[in-house]
Amino acid sequence: MSNVKIAEFTAPGIKDNAAKDAISVLDDRMVALIDLQLTLKHIHWNVVGPNFIGVHEMLDPQVEAVREMTDTVAERIATLGGVPVGTPKSIVERRRWDDYSVGKGLVTDHLTALDKVYNGVNEDHRKAIDTLSELDPVSEDMVTGQLAQLEQFQWFVRAHIESASGELKS
Repeated sequence: MSNVKIAEFTAPGIKDNAAKDAISVLDDRMVALIDLQLTLKHIHWNVVGPNFIGVHEMLDPQVEAVREMTDTVAERIATLGGVPVGTPKSIVERRRWDDYSVGKGLVTDHLTALDKVYNGVNEDHRKAIDTLSELDPVSEDMVTGQLAQLEQFQWFVRAHIESASGELKS
């Protein structure tokens, strides 16, 4: 978070150190959500094969919802006195995971890879909730609501790659 600037104020009632720590957690979630929305759009453009149209059309509402989540997180960072930085270079510098590796690919290839992306995003959202519970209940509640939606999106993805017995294709 070296690029992120902190103002000399925060939301009334929250301690400065708690605000700075919450901003750091939220910044990580903002980077993940920006990355997720771009990955979803990449898949939308590059998915082929059986069930193409169903997957293609499933992804746009996810992109829009994740864009809204990103905006909400960025605005919370600003509310707490932080400066949300969303420039491409800064996002790449702050991300902690490998780039999405599937180019043009079959539905099952993309959705299997996307399931892994959701695993990472959702696990990290859960960790953020735990950390935020000690720092800022408003941010904790916001991220909790996002996680509910993200888990539903992952369920949609898994429904395409799951067998009737509940096993996921790997």
